[in-house]
Amino acid sequence: MSATDEILANIPLSQLASQLGVDEATAEAATRQAIPALLGGLQANAQDPAGAASLAGALGNHSSALVDGGVNLDEVDTADGEKIVGNIFGSNSTQVAHTLGNNLGQQSGLIQKLLPILAPIVLSYLARRLTGGGSGGGAGDLLGSILGGGGAGQGGGLSDVLGGMLGGQAGGADRGSGSVLDMLGGMLGGGRR
Repeated sequence: MSATDEILANIPLSQLASQLGVDEATAEAATRQAIPALLGGLQANAQDPAGAASLAGALGNHSSALVDGGVNLDEVDTADGEKIVGNIFGSNSTQVAHTLGNNLGQQSGLIQKLLPILAPIVLSYLARRLTGGGSGGGAGDLLGSILGGGGAGQGGGLSDVLGGMLGGQAGGADRGSGSVLDMLGGMLGGGRR
């Protein structure tokens, strides 16, 4: 099962569709565009040592509790999600939303509303994956696994984990995520480091 499918399986689509003001099929299609974009942006930022360290701090502040046992969308902090999206995509945030939205038929407003909902969910999912399922390991252990044991010069562990989620390469071999990442191209990696 792909990371997108795993994350999507934990999100109540009817509640998400209601929050977004769309039908479930549209909410699912938008989510299938947004999750690979978020993971790809995280991977691009994690390839820079400062970006990996910044992401390590963010993951240390996001427990897996949000995704454990299914997501309760009422518990998602969209203000935090806005900050995460800004950190992932930087000055390219609006352009990313427009590109993804255009792929869905002029739905950039929908994507702009969706990204801050999904960003904390993606970080919680990633925190769960990096800590082996949700329990154990403090922030120090998490930081060590993200930085690949302190590997300087490259993103190390986190970049590898994200690459695996995207099909083992920056372009993503996973059907679906590859086209999204190809579409976003140079917009990824624009986040703050």
